[in-house]
Amino acid sequence: MCWINDDGPMNEIILSSRVRLARNINKIPFPSIVKLEEAENVIKQIKEAYENENKNFDFFDMKSTTAVQKQVLLENHLISPDLMKKGEGSGALISNDKCVSIMINEEDHIRIQTIYGGLQIRRAWEEASKIDDLLEKNVQYAFDENWGYLTSCPTNVGTGMRASVMVHLPGLNISGNINKILQTVVQLGLTIRGLYGEGTDIVGNMFQISNQITLGRSEEEIVENLTAVTNQIIEKEKEARSLLISNSKVQIEDKIWRSWGLMKNARMMQSYECLKLISDIRLGVDLEVLPKIPLEILNEIMIETQSANIQIKYDHELNANDRDIIRAEIIRNKLRNME
Repeated sequence: MCWINDDGPMNEIILSSRVRLARNINKIPFPSIVKLEEAENVIKQIKEAYENENKNFDFFDMKSTTAVQKQVLLENHLISPDLMKKGEGSGALISNDKCVSIMINEEDHIRIQTIYGGLQIRRAWEEASKIDDLLEKNVQYAFDENWGYLTSCPTNVGTGMRASVMVHLPGLNISGNINKILQTVVQLGLTIRGLYGEGTDIVGNMFQISNQITLGRSEEEIVENLTAVTNQIIEKEKEARSLLISNSKVQIEDKIWRSWGLMKNARMMQSYECLKLISDIRLGVDLEVLPKIPLEILNEIMIETQSANIQIKYDHELNANDRDIIRAEIIRNKLRNME
């Protein structure tokens, strides 16, 4: 999967960079009130536009895609929680390399998403822009010269663009400075969400930071602002990590090694606990307390141990106890011979 295996810059702190563009087709009602026949027509237009450019993709019809398959797509950051709840008349085009997904008839007719590993906001924007241009050659967008792109939610009117980074901030959290940093981020016109976006929990010291304003700012300004703020957060997190190892070396090393012991030897592991332990392991690798474990392996563990990703590999339904056992086994196998 694209962002998991992408060795992007600053990936010890920035897990991924994502850009999402919201678009609607002119003279077709928004998804909240669209008729099924019109919704199917939207899907047909988008699929044909993409096929015309010889793009390699898989199409997932939300009507025929199982609940577990939808959950896997969500856990892999390829669709949104809102699209996961949809059925007939909605779908997603996902590129073979999993860097691009086009959600169809979610909140808007079209949600173009590009995602890459590390701090690569500009790269994500440039790729999203290419796909946007490709689609616009084949469909007519709902656009107003004064307001910009028209969207279902007023907060997306204008550029229709949300750029975000997934940041790992254990240093700031452990040192007690995280709230101060997050308050500053909000004052700068950005917003903070959980691991899977709006309405989801913040776990494992992972925060999704994105622009809040889409009207009155150009795409370039959004990219530059988020990149500048993210670079400042990176510096603050580096300072916090350095101070932790200087002022509380034994305590931090003890925390990291205890987590390492659990990850390597546990026979049962809950999903929430796994994410917390991964946070400690990532910190330990960066501080050189632990061996140089490839971050790609830790990213794989983070995704492959999610409940639906475990369930999809088996033909029979697994209960929570079964998943906890399998999760621990996956982790042990991934970390074997890492010392």
